[in-house]
Amino acid sequence: MLQELVIHDFAIIEQLSVDFSQGMTVLTGETGAGKSIIIDAVGILVGGRGSADFIRTGTKKATVEGMFSIPPHAATQDLLTKFGVNTDEDSVVLQREIFLSGRNVCRINGHLVNTSTLKAVGETLVDIHGQNEHQELMHPEKHLGLLDQYAADKLQPLLSAYQESYANWRDLSKRVKERVANEREWAQRLDMLQFQSDEINNAQLKPTEEEELTNERDRLNHFQQIQEALETGYGILNGGDDDSDGGGVIDQLAVAMSALQDISHLDSQYQNMSESLTNAYYALQDVGSDLNHQLDGLEWDEGRLDKVEDRLATIQQLEHKYGSTIPEVIKFGQQVDDELAEMNDTGGSSDELKQKLAEAEKEAMARARALSAARVAAAKQLSKDIHQQLADLYMGKAVFDVHFNVHEDQLAPTGIDGVEFYIQTNPGEKLRPLAKTASGGELSRIMLALKTIFSQADGVTSIIFDEVDTGVSGRVAQAIAEKISRISQHSQVLCITHLPQVAAMADHQVHIQKLIKKGRTMTQLTALTGTGRVEELARMLAGTTVTKLTLEHAQELLRLAEQDRAQQAKEKTA
Repeated sequence: MLQELVIHDFAIIEQLSVDFSQGMTVLTGETGAGKSIIIDAVGILVGGRGSADFIRTGTKKATVEGMFSIPPHAATQDLLTKFGVNTDEDSVVLQREIFLSGRNVCRINGHLVNTSTLKAVGETLVDIHGQNEHQELMHPEKHLGLLDQYAADKLQPLLSAYQESYANWRDLSKRVKERVANEREWAQRLDMLQFQSDEINNAQLKPTEEEELTNERDRLNHFQQIQEALETGYGILNGGDDDSDGGGVIDQLAVAMSALQDISHLDSQYQNMSESLTNAYYALQDVGSDLNHQLDGLEWDEGRLDKVEDRLATIQQLEHKYGSTIPEVIKFGQQVDDELAEMNDTGGSSDELKQKLAEAEKEAMARARALSAARVAAAKQLSKDIHQQLADLYMGKAVFDVHFNVHEDQLAPTGIDGVEFYIQTNPGEKLRPLAKTASGGELSRIMLALKTIFSQADGVTSIIFDEVDTGVSGRVAQAIAEKISRISQHSQVLCITHLPQVAAMADHQVHIQKLIKKGRTMTQLTALTGTGRVEELARMLAGTTVTKLTLEHAQELLRLAEQDRAQQAKEKTA
């Protein structure tokens, strides 16, 4: 609900701060005192159309700010999360500034937002109804949603099931259109992916293979050099057949090692040299053994070199096409396989995909018809409830009907139903669209009947009625007052009225008057209680001259209103 409203330099309001409470609050005062300006300010605050004309003469900008309390899990919370606006669990602050240049600055909880975001959030907080503007109720495109809200417990599961089937049908329909429109491109893409997949997978690449093959190719290309080097090394270490000295380096080291070992005990230096020579002897023996092993395994294979060269050429060709290294080629191949699998999963041929589409459409249509049948049943009950409300407002002979326009050949996100509310206000007349019903007292009562039923389902925290009681009087005025009071049991209600019956039913009353200070017109608000409220009701009853009898009548209105509110509270707890 709207807890506090702060206005600066808006129309004739220089500065105004007013607190509002739960329940029903009426704003009363003489015509032209500025009651509707306050409603205009709230409308601007929740995303209504802004204009520099709202700026008070002589100032540069107009500012409107409001704090709203919101219940847990309200639609407002979901929107704030969607738009990335931080929020307390139970309140939200909206602010809007309008500059002479026409520029608007909007904030939600201090976060800058555009007017579209402000309006989207504002629509979940406030519902404003004027004499000729009834928002959802006067917009036929909103009537289906209102019907679904009215019977949400029965219709929402059916709507959710249908929308699941509808989404599947839409997805398949899109894929069929793409497939048919791009059949040739699809086939070419499929062929190319299959070729790439086969080429990469048939190569059976290993991540370290290229480096290993390169090293092997280098060894094969230098086979003679390697063989000669190994033989030379081995011959020097172990001696050759033509060695005139009768032994190689290792044999000669053995002689030296033995000689030093014989004197190693005579001096520590001899001991160190003996140990070093011994280590060198055994190290060279290991080298000699390795050289011999390499020579034994050395074998020239001219065919192997050709195979290595061919394999490296295959790898380089794949790297030229799909990546600079084997791991990159392997990764590319995996991506190709994934896309290929996805394309194959779309249903194979166009005929198969079309068959799936036909089945999906059949399922969606069946669920749409079930939803439509449930809506028809809900509409009948809604008509009965609306008729009862209209009877309470002395329109017992009026007929309310929910008109269906079913599109059997056209699936839509909400089903196959087009819904519009129709009304017959007088016997003998034709049922006419509610949106085209003449404004005035009848329209006010129709709107209140609908609002009484829908107020719980709407979810908004505040409902504003701007002189919706125009054109009625007497017992109808009293009935309207009682309806508005009952709506306030579910949502905060702010109401501008000239009817004393409506003002008396309010939980709170605020008097608005226009003052002139220092040559400037200003608006002043005063909360009325006790005697002040009685006097204001008497003024509304009598006009300029307030008599003792008028004051007594005002007191009687307040007493009867108190009894009615007590009865409402009793019914609510029963």
